[in-house]
Amino acid sequence: MDRLIACCGLDCGKCEARRATLEDDDALRGKVAKEWSELNGVEITPEMINCVGCRIEGAKTPFCDSLCPIRQCAMGRGVETCGSCKELDSCGKIRMITEHNDEALSNLRS
Repeated sequence: MDRLIACCGLDCGKCEARRATLEDDDALRGKVAKEWSELNGVEITPEMINCVGCRIEGAKTPFCDSLCPIRQCAMGRGVETCGSCKELDSCGKIRMITEHNDEALSNLRS
């Protein structure tokens, strides 16, 4: 599976946080931090916007690194992505993503 597909099926290659990290773009970090703060109802600072991808060695946002329940579950189960988990179709954790993102579910099934 493409290493840029996150444990949850989202495509890290399309993530603006990853782009800001790779391009060292502080303006984009600020934009992402503002959007994610509003979306999640928590303060996210531009300094937190450093991530190369969920399944790639290197920088991760604080959420992706240690708070994401989906990533933590996949790592704990020793699966590459949730697509390799036998509980994919009944999992409440992954449903947080897949019920609003058909592409993520498709990525996990391919």
